[in-house]
This record gives sequence, structure tokens and C-alpha cells, in this order.
Amino acid sequence: MGAALQDARRHTLALFDALAASGYDRAAQVPHLPILNPPLWELGHVAWFAEWFVLRAARSSQPGDAAGPSLLAKADSWFDSNTVAHDTRWALDLPAPGTIQTWCCEVLDAIRERLAHTLDDDAALYPYRLVLAHEDMHGEALLYTLQTLGAAAPAFGAYTPQPPAAGEISFAGGDFLLGGEQSRGFVFDNERQAAPCRVAAFTIDAGLVSNAAWLAFMRDGGYKNPRHWSASGRAWLMEHERRAPRYWQRTGEDWHTLRFGSPVPLDPAAPVRHVSLHEAEAYCSWAGRRLPREEEWEFAAGAGHPGFSWGQLWEWTASPFLPYPGFSADRYREYSQPSFGSCQTLRGASFATPPRLQSPQFRNFYAPGRDDIFAGFRTCAPNDLYGYRKAD
Repeated sequence: MGAALQDARRHTLALFDALAASGYDRAAQVPHLPILNPPLWELGHVAWFAEWFVLRAARSSQPGDAAGPSLLAKADSWFDSNTVAHDTRWALDLPAPGTIQTWCCEVLDAIRERLAHTLDDDAALYPYRLVLAHEDMHGEALLYTLQTLGAAAPAFGAYTPQPPAAGEISFAGGDFLLGGEQSRGFVFDNERQAAPCRVAAFTIDAGLVSNAAWLAFMRDGGYKNPRHWSASGRAWLMEHERRAPRYWQRTGEDWHTLRFGSPVPLDPAAPVRHVSLHEAEAYCSWAGRRLPREEEWEFAAGAGHPGFSWGQLWEWTASPFLPYPGFSADRYREYSQPSFGSCQTLRGASFATPPRLQSPQFRNFYAPGRDDIFAGFRTCAPNDLYGYRKAD
């Protein structure tokens, strides 16, 4: 656990250094976008969260539920995401980057010292596992920030996509346990309540939809034909004026995609990424397919079928992000509950997700219009029970 915490912090600092090297360490240098945080604020928030739940032994994420002050004066007024609204983070009078980095190191050293004297049981280790998962997710978010800003990524941000597996896999369906810890050391509250689930027979793509398949959709007027788009999808399309996935650029007959600010020739065999839920749904309507429900995805991923590959990109599903039966908020009270009903569930992982966070049960969630994340999708054959909803 101590080595994992140190690895996560090393990763976070490397990403912050990459942003600083590109001129983005100060809030004033970062565009005021709802999908971004100022990098220095994000770095401070990661350290604050770890200090809050481990060193200050907070009972919950609610203000006032931590014991004792922060090692950094005024940290609560700067880095508590419950009380510091997103729009205000660009105007904070934060300390110098060197001061925050020093504080990050002090917090980590103190946490590792406390960990050395902590009982090796799930209850005692819970806050350490929570802050590790939190930092791992913010590390991936910082890589999204580098991509959004067109800044060069560290060497570990390099990614050579593998061609998606071809063909389909048919599953007979059956009963299984949806969610739950299932021998994992840590899960977030939205997947904790394991529940028996019955899945009907379904047929699902072995791999993700490819760039070549997406090009066929585009060439057939996929972005222009309104019948493939839901009402919310059409509104999104008009707002963003999309005619291709985010970061695609055309030069003559050739397509390139921007990877951390550098144009890369589009690989037709690679999985399409940086598409929103609206785009994925439109493709399914055009192709006569549908997105998998999250319980189908989890069933397929947990079945052990050698042909079902996942982990390159987060995958949109047909399931809104909703609580499982018996849900109760955990100590990090704002992690799940505020997003129920307004976000869509994604499953899998991306190349930027640390292996320790990857699991067939993990539920990621984003607003349907997000296309900055490392996300793609696979499709299912339509059937009577889970037939794909036609665009309205």
C-alpha cells in the first residue's frame, strides 16, 4: 500500500510538471472550461483529500468532520471541493507551486509513517485505499487536461492502440452477482451493494468500434442525418458543430488526430475514441445496433471468454448512472450521489487507468456530452428484450 501511494504521487507530480513545462502551472494560463481544473488547484486538492481522510481522520467529506488543522494554513478554504465552487478556482490566491509540492511531500511522508503502524484489516486500511483510488482518478483527469490543452505528455502517456478484436460473442445469459467487493480490497459506494442479477441472452462485439467503421458512418452522412440522433443529441451536435470526433482533422483526403498537441495519422484499425454518448448512440442507430447495458457488459467481462477484450478505453453503455438497490453514501459522500440520473455509466478502463483501479465491476460515469475523456464503445445485436431505443 505504501509503495502504491508513493507511485500515485510520483505519477501526479510528473503530470503536473508536464503541464508546468507547457506553461500551465498557474490558473490564469488555463482556459476557464467546465471540464478542467487549474492544475495547481488539482494538485493541492489531491494532497488535501489525502490529508483530510488519513492524517485528519475525517468521518466524512462534510466540512467540520476532520480532526485538527491542515499542515498547510488555509488549505481548507482553497482545496475543499465541497466549499470551493468550480468557477471560483481560477481566482484563488494560491501559494507558489513549490510550496504546494513541498506540502504534497510532507503529507505523503506522514501518511506512509502512519500506515506503518496501521492494522492490516479492511476497516483500518479503508481511508488509505480511498485516497489511493482518488489520486489515481485525478491522475487520469490530469492526462485529460494535457490532451485538452494540447500539451505534451510524459513518456507514460504514450499509447499504441491495439486493433479491436473482430467478430461477435454470443452469451446465453444467466444469473450473476452485479457489483460488490467480490474479494477486491476497495470499491466506491455506488457499486458496493452486490445484488443478484439475471441477464437474458445477448450478442456483443468482441472489441471496440474502429476508426474505419466510424469513417464509414461519417461518409454515409452520419453526422448530417437527424434521424440517427436523439433530441438531446441533435442539440449537442448543433452546440458543438461536430462533423467528426473531437481532435480529428482533415487534410485533403487524409485524416489526422491530435494526440497531446501533435497530429498523428489516423489508424483505421484502431478503436475510435473521444466520442460522446450522443455520437455512440447515433452510430448504433445508423448501424442497426445498440449499446450494451452495464449489466450485460459486466457479465461479458466477468465470464472469462478469451475473445472479450477490454481496458484500452472507457466504454459508454446504455445505462444511466443510478444507484444499486440498498445504496448508502460512503465517507466520500459527494462521489456518487450528486451524479445519479444526470450522468451515463461507462465500464472498463483506459490506457491511462492504473491496473490497481481496473475491475469488471468498476462504474465510471460522465455527462453524456463529454468527449474529452478516453472513451469509445462497442455494440450489441438488437433483440426484443433490450432493443435499442430509436432516436426521438
